[in-house]
Amino acid sequence: MQLLDGFFRSPAVEPLFSDTATVQSILDFEAALARAQARAGIIPDNFASIISGCCRASLLDLPALAQAMPSAGNLAIPLLKQLTAIVARTSPEAARHVHYGATSQDALDTGLVLQLRAATRAVQTDLENVITALAELTATHRKTLMVARTWLQHALPTTFGFVTAGWLDAALRHRERLNALLERALALQFGGAVGTLAALRDRGAQVAALLAEELALNQPRIPWHAQRERIAETATTYGLLSGTLAKIARDLSLQMQTEVAEVSEPVGAGRGASSTMPHKQNPVACAGVLAAAARVPPLVSTVLSSASGEYQRSLGPWQSEWETLPEIVRLTAGASHQLAMLLPRLQIHPDKMRANLELSRGLLFAEAVTLALSEKLNRASAHKLVEAACRRAQAENRRLREILAADTEVTAILPAPELAQLFEPANYLGSADTFISAVLAASDSHVQSIAKG
Repeated sequence: MQLLDGFFRSPAVEPLFSDTATVQSILDFEAALARAQARAGIIPDNFASIISGCCRASLLDLPALAQAMPSAGNLAIPLLKQLTAIVARTSPEAARHVHYGATSQDALDTGLVLQLRAATRAVQTDLENVITALAELTATHRKTLMVARTWLQHALPTTFGFVTAGWLDAALRHRERLNALLERALALQFGGAVGTLAALRDRGAQVAALLAEELALNQPRIPWHAQRERIAETATTYGLLSGTLAKIARDLSLQMQTEVAEVSEPVGAGRGASSTMPHKQNPVACAGVLAAAARVPPLVSTVLSSASGEYQRSLGPWQSEWETLPEIVRLTAGASHQLAMLLPRLQIHPDKMRANLELSRGLLFAEAVTLALSEKLNRASAHKLVEAACRRAQAENRRLREILAADTEVTAILPAPELAQLFEPANYLGSADTFISAVLAASDSHVQSIAKG
């Protein structure tokens, strides 16, 4: 079913995991292998040209592949049968060299790596858009006061820019993780039947190096077919990214509640509408991010469990990765696309943020008052005094500052002007601005390095 693709999927990533794209990625491996072996002098150049020319998904019968796959046990076996027959129509001699020295897992693993590389680059584009939008929000709203919430309750003053700076810093780390994935984890897999490339005798390492060049992939020190931590690293990298995307969407959706109304999704014809309630503006982008990301953790668990696969090729664990890892990437890509589209158009309501700061009638300044009193009283006594004042303010629906201003024990230590300053939100932001500057500097330095590079 593709009816829901616009909600859960990325238009840039989804085509990369289609049936045709999956088959083509395997064929790209086979074509590159032939070219590498020709460069090594193992097969004639014209054989490599014939094989490469036949490595086009459009030449294969995909329904027949699907029908043959369950009996074969993997997709590569019936694919290679078709490819060999296609090559044989042009040159029976060249057909004898199709897939020479390789095994099915080489074609499937490296084909998947090629798909993952392309998908990761597409996700990086969305992530960069998320980073740009968060940097702009952080710079614009570094002084926009709002209430910080812990356990869903009002806690202390903060700024919206400080909140977005936290999201931005996480996104910057995800940028590093995706870069590391491309540089380290997504590497060539080429080991033959059991990893030793025995069929190529003493030429295996040479062909592997040339094959890595042909595919522009990193060459590992040793074939990794039995060590699935590269696959697991890919799954967990995307799992972490999906978690951060969900965190941002969760916080934004809570801020979009009618009673909070600090931010909102952009208004558009039919956007967030209800089939029965004309007034509704549902946060549909946040819902898309959260729904996609919620499906990722159990999939990551499946991939992690495959890391203990037995011997040199596992029975079951390896096969469990085939659909699971692409689904992790596709769902995370869908979430990143939704958020990348939302953030630049996010509507911010500073007046409502400031109004929400006043809802507790000053209770969120209790810590500031306690610390100020602690300079003259011991900490326990100050805490007890302010706690009693808070309970009275809540019981009588009065402002905390009013209760404290009438307490002679408090005013003996804190005269009215000093007490008033303690109830000014901007005076109790600690090092928030310093932290914001550090995150923005990290974001800016990357932009500058790209401009120079």
